[in-house]
Amino acid sequence: MQNGKPITIRYPFGAARRSLAVGEVADLFGLDGSEADHVVAENLELDARPTDVVLFTGPSGSGKSSVMREVARRLGADDAGSLALPAVPLVEALPGAVEDRLGTLAGCGLSEARLLLRTPAELSEGQRYRFRMAYALAMARGPIVLDEFTAALDRTLAQVVAFNLRKLATRAGIGVLAATTHEDIAADLNPDVRVRCRGEGAIDVEYRTVKKKRSASTMSFGSRTAPDPTGRTSLGGITAATASGSPAA
Repeated sequence: MQNGKPITIRYPFGAARRSLAVGEVADLFGLDGSEADHVVAENLELDARPTDVVLFTGPSGSGKSSVMREVARRLGADDAGSLALPAVPLVEALPGAVEDRLGTLAGCGLSEARLLLRTPAELSEGQRYRFRMAYALAMARGPIVLDEFTAALDRTLAQVVAFNLRKLATRAGIGVLAATTHEDIAADLNPDVRVRCRGEGAIDVEYRTVKKKRSASTMSFGSRTAPDPTGRTSLGGITAATASGSPAA
């Protein structure tokens, strides 16, 4: 699949390997192997740039991670979850001045003094994932992937981290592909592109702004379409074009 083409993701129905147990289950539920493919996305037109913050939301099993992984592949994004973390105190792991390191760590919800002196191995699962976010933002030279990045956080902290993530990514000029089952962080993250996966190939895409000019670094999956707007209206933190009114400042 070449860059610039719409996204289609399909999985054949049934197990890849036929075993005795698989056969018994198929017989039990009357599955004869003629069922249609499972469709995650069909000719999805998604326009994303390497510096965009893209949010993928939807219930578990809706296909958001599959779509995000395909977008990540096309953009050459690095998965923060697969980064090898250094065995040093958190405050020593990031590059730059100590003040900058503390700012990045605090932005990802890691600001307690004793916590900053621990190694990643000494952190809880939620703390370690937040450190992965900070480490990826500090070390990446391109877009990063954050799957279920607020899953282990209480909702207030999740919103704070989402808000700070937007600021840190913009400041660093790094794109973020983030997926979550939680809708409550969308306004705080304020993504450039929001992808809502509803299951069975049903996907809605919203864009924060309509960018009229394309740059050499643009990577378009289909085309970004919108009405010719004279105004904008806010939809839960996403700005969408409207047909009347005065331009937003």
